[in-house]
Amino acid sequence: MAHVETALKDMMTSIEGALGAAVVDYSSGMALGTLGGSRELDLNVAAAGNTDVIRAKLRTMEHLGLDDAIEDVLITLGDQYHLILLCTGRGKETLFVYLVLNKRNANLAMARHQLRRIEADLEL
Repeated sequence: MAHVETALKDMMTSIEGALGAAVVDYSSGMALGTLGGSRELDLNVAAAGNTDVIRAKLRTMEHLGLDDAIEDVLITLGDQYHLILLCTGRGKETLFVYLVLNKRNANLAMARHQLRRIEADLEL
């Protein structure tokens, strides 16, 4: 089992092309931890903004009467992938992990696989 800091380090070191990572509580919009980023990539701002994305999708699913769960959300930009993976398991119901990848050298399939492994080991 990995705590937030360990999970963030694992995301940044084991996932090729990682530019920044965060663990976010979407009930509050607050990042429980961040690693990486830059002046152009403020992970705390991204955490709050992506909270709105998740909340909007959950509301839409409710309005549509969909009895299902979001696994992940992929946002593709010109130079980056932004991957949001909702956490599962007791105590993690309102959390997501957020990963920003450099599109040029990231392997999206491997990143999703690694992110799922890291999330499964995440413990609060």
